Amino acid sequence: LELLDEIEQELNLQTYAVNWPIGMGDRFKGVFDRQEQKIHLFERSAHGSKEAANTIVDLGDAKIEELLEQDLYHQLKDDLELLDGIGPELDIELIRQGKMTPVFFGSAMTNFGVELFLKNFLKYALKPGTHNSSLGEVPPTYPDFSGFVFKLQANMDPKHRDRVAFIRVCTGRFEKDMTVSHARTGKTVRLSRPQKLFAQERESIDEAYPGDVIGLNNPGVFAIGDTIYTGKKLEYEGIPYFSPELFAILRNPNPSKFKQFQKGITELREEGAVQIMYSVDESKRDPVLAAVGQLQFEVVQYRLENEYGVETILEPLPYSVARWVEGGWEILEKVGRLFNTTTMKDSMGRPVLLFRNEWNTQQLQQDHPELKLTAIAPVSGQTSTSEL
Repeated sequence: LELLDEIEQELNLQTYAVNWPIGMGDRFKGVFDRQEQKIHLFERSAHGSKEAANTIVDLGDAKIEELLEQDLYHQLKDDLELLDGIGPELDIELIRQGKMTPVFFGSAMTNFGVELFLKNFLKYALKPGTHNSSLGEVPPTYPDFSGFVFKLQANMDPKHRDRVAFIRVCTGRFEKDMTVSHARTGKTVRLSRPQKLFAQERESIDEAYPGDVIGLNNPGVFAIGDTIYTGKKLEYEGIPYFSPELFAILRNPNPSKFKQFQKGITELREEGAVQIMYSVDESKRDPVLAAVGQLQFEVVQYRLENEYGVETILEPLPYSVARWVEGGWEILEKVGRLFNTTTMKDSMGRPVLLFRNEWNTQQLQQDHPELKLTAIAPVSGQTSTSEL
């Protein structure tokens, strides 16, 4: 009940417990499915090495007294009476509007309750919808294939150093080995070796439909926010990069590890693990990491060491605000020299201004009202030659 209350208070979401735990900790015996009015009891397995055996009985079944301790049974009945008395009814429309969340209890360690959650997830999840594109709203029934790259991941299989691009199929039918157009670069790409990933399991697939997520080997072609398509050109809205608040120079103290360092930085940037910026002074080649939280820095350093064999040194910078310049380098050149700010370029070569605090940001905008600044990077990944 405290967990449900915390979700409602912190996230402003109504909650509905689809199932309810019977016991806690070492006395966790199973869950009660409120929709089916059935009790799912389980026998413990060895740390989830196999699925826990599941016994299903009705709430009023006489066998329940033999299978469940009396105090746990009475506690369950009291909890359910309280939930039915004070809690809201399950409303699928509110769930799909993001105003209510279903809550499930289970044990990942013993692999119990997971299947119950996944089956309900399929029932409650939204069906494929329309997507905004350069052609307007595109429905999932649009005949030509199109997909959107929403995630990249390097080294999912450390033995093979693979890089996987996760693509959501938006329209049409995906087929193995099909040839598509890459909207950002205009190149033609053959989609070979598609796979479906679930936890540590990988399965080759031959076809996919709107709403499906497929994994493709990424030889450095895809970036987050890319659109691939067949037929008439279309491009979906990209994913914006939000303003970071922490900045630090990342140094590689071992010159012999230069190639590994560059490869790691490039692949982690492509994943979106951290934003990368560079000084406009060509003599300063060390990348500047830009993050929302300190944990991002720690993850980058850990992965560089463990996946690429590179130890690094992090030197914090005294900035807390980043702003992109609308209009790019041409606007900056017209404005001239700026004070109380440092000019950087992001990974796409676009100008970014770093400030120590919000006061400096406001002061600059007062001094140069013609300068339009934004806290969100331009969505389009395309830049002109002059900007680069």
